Amino acid sequence: MKISVLSDLHLGFASNSELEMDSFDNAEEAINKSLDSDLIIICGDIFDVRYPKTQTWANALKVLTKPLLADNKGLKLVSCSKELKEIITKRTLSHLPIIALHGNHERRAREELNAVQALENAGILIHLNLDTIIFEKDGIKVAIHGMSNVPERYAKDILDRWNPKPIPNCFNILLLHQSIEPYVFSQLEPPTLSLSNLPKGFDLIINGHIHEHTEVNLGSTKFLIPGSTVVTQFEKNEAETEKGFYEIYLDDNVEIKFVPLEKSRKFFYEDISIDSDKTIREIIEDRVSKLLLSNYNKKPVIKFRIFGKETKLIDKELSEIKRKYENSAILMFSKKLTSEETDSTLEILRNIMEQKMSIEEIGMTILNKNLEKLGFEKSFDSESFFYLLSEGDIDTVINLVLGEQSTLKGKFV
Repeated sequence: MKISVLSDLHLGFASNSELEMDSFDNAEEAINKSLDSDLIIICGDIFDVRYPKTQTWANALKVLTKPLLADNKGLKLVSCSKELKEIITKRTLSHLPIIALHGNHERRAREELNAVQALENAGILIHLNLDTIIFEKDGIKVAIHGMSNVPERYAKDILDRWNPKPIPNCFNILLLHQSIEPYVFSQLEPPTLSLSNLPKGFDLIINGHIHEHTEVNLGSTKFLIPGSTVVTQFEKNEAETEKGFYEIYLDDNVEIKFVPLEKSRKFFYEDISIDSDKTIREIIEDRVSKLLLSNYNKKPVIKFRIFGKETKLIDKELSEIKRKYENSAILMFSKKLTSEETDSTLEILRNIMEQKMSIEEIGMTILNKNLEKLGFEKSFDSESFFYLLSEGDIDTVINLVLGEQSTLKGKFV
């Protein structure tokens, strides 16, 4: 049995920019290379935003329906903990099945349908959220247990409450889309999960959300992070790792292989100090010229992080350099400012932008940061108060403040 594992496709990323087709091109390459598999797994963040545009849906469906044109290679459904829609049994399972989680970029209010659920309703994939599905081929059984993304503060409690258990006589895979200490996407949402408190007994635990691929041995369990298929953060760590996906071969032995994407746009990250004897223009043009000695299938992205004691940089000059190379490279510039307060604010705003937070999440994040600066005790339940206020439940807030009500048990999941 061969299983392809993808994650964080972020379809629709960089819409209305020169990079807007990269997410679709990379996802298509990964899917095309997976068409000889028996099963495809996608660990969340198929889309980049919670409400994809019509054009994003059109491009996404062109890619995600490819497995529906592939033959089922003898994979049989054994059981599923949830009732599968008729369209799933007649369409998805009769071809090359996709199993998927929804990620934080797709997560919506409980009563609203998210984009991954919409794909399931169309018979394109099977969405797992606190569910287990078992397949069999040639006498090999694989049990896939999936928990889609939840707010980090609830992740451990919800996982413990679900309490998935390995199925006997199966190769057991647990799918997640969370920050798991020490693999943390953003410090704005501290994780409650860690490598040490993950459920025991699984053969393989696969986690999305983190954009660099990683393999770790946890005793007899292999912990796998496929990483994203497209560069979205343009930070140094993304320039140092290849984009791709994993192939898992289940036979007498288990083989795990990382498959890099060959057509992915190349991304370079360069640090520049303005304390150098050379001018900024000289340093940038020298480095760009060297990087452009190689041939690329797409114009590479080159990001320059400019830092030093001085902050008076000539934006006009940087714009001129960008225009000079616009036919051969996409240049990005960031400046390391000397003010610690400004840096802290920029980091908060950058993380908010990258995570595509809702207005409520932005407000709660800023509230918690301000409370932290003011020295409030961590026991102050600011998040519950914020949600109550945002829902207009002022009476409950007043009762809690006055001590007439002492618990919120059952109010939140």
